[in-house]
Amino acid sequence: MSFEKLMEEKIREAIANGEFDDLPGMGRPVNLEGYFATPEHVRIGYSILKSAGFVPEEVELLKEIQRLKAELGQCADETKKARINAALNETTLKFNLLMDRYRRERRTARY
Repeated sequence: MSFEKLMEEKIREAIANGEFDDLPGMGRPVNLEGYFATPEHVRIGYSILKSAGFVPEEVELLKEIQRLKAELGQCADETKKARINAALNETTLKFNLLMDRYRRERRTARY
């Protein structure tokens, strides 16, 4: 029996046993727009990283900046506002330094 036929059989058995019934996104259409917008030579790498739950540092920093801005907008206590604002400034600085480093690395890699 070929490998493909064996795998097909195993998948059919799993479906019959309900092993795929509680998967995330079950019953919802798959949005492949982002997949096809990604350059072909990096798709598999991005898919692996996404499946592993990896988030690039710059994305984490942007999420933290958004969270701090929202918290700052809802805060009424001036002392707490100052603390949040300091954290926001520090996180924004980290993000800007990281992006500047990426730009410099890209420039030197071209030459």
